[in-house]
Amino acid sequence: MPDQATPPAAMPEVLELDWGDLSHALRAGWRDFVAEPAYGAFFSLVYVACGWLLVFAFTFKGQLWWTLPASAGFPILGPFVACGFYEISRRREAGETLVLRDIMLTVLRQKDRQIPSMAAVIVVFFLFWNFLSHMIFALFLGQATLTNVTSSLGVFLTPQGLAMLAFGTVVGAVFSALLFSLTVVSLPMLLDREVDFVTAMLTSLALVRGNPVLMLLWGAFIAACLFAAMLPLFFGLMIALPVLGHASWHLYRRAVVWN
Repeated sequence: MPDQATPPAAMPEVLELDWGDLSHALRAGWRDFVAEPAYGAFFSLVYVACGWLLVFAFTFKGQLWWTLPASAGFPILGPFVACGFYEISRRREAGETLVLRDIMLTVLRQKDRQIPSMAAVIVVFFLFWNFLSHMIFALFLGQATLTNVTSSLGVFLTPQGLAMLAFGTVVGAVFSALLFSLTVVSLPMLLDREVDFVTAMLTSLALVRGNPVLMLLWGAFIAACLFAAMLPLFFGLMIALPVLGHASWHLYRRAVVWN
């Protein structure tokens, strides 16, 4: 049981994956979601609520400073929400009964383990990217006349604006790839085993290093699914997040072997 820590183990072995492993993870993730959709929707509501808060900040308030606390909900709460998906898949895999109270208790117990440390790493990435994005904006558009970008979107269509968007996209992709490499299997591993978060991140990096093309495409697939799911007022996340969360658990189980 994750709340009754499995004894510490040596550094796990990461396996070489193929397309069949990704296909298996997605199919298993879909089966978990279809079998227990209410649980997936329950945990997804956290992300959907954060998305609605962002829309409210932009559309109704028109105040950019609202976006910082709203966006912060994703990296702070994200790992704990993900643990809800992992725990559902773990219990189904083990043939255990699903009880919301027990699942919630397992998620809450993670605050005394290594998940908060991983959340801190994600928050540092978020804050540094927030700082760097402001620096990129100042670098390309700092000499332009001060405008309210929320009501003057044309500034992004200028040569400087387009250059900023291109450069920011490349830098953001690098940050996203690094964060994905650190977390792709580390989060489910921390739920499953009593290991420190550094070991979990190193294992995740080793998996990506051993399967670079496959993991790059897996990360791109996840990003595309989440982007598409956010378009209909974030409601698509009610399906995409549980399926991808469950699939991440099953991918971890296929990719990591404990000696």
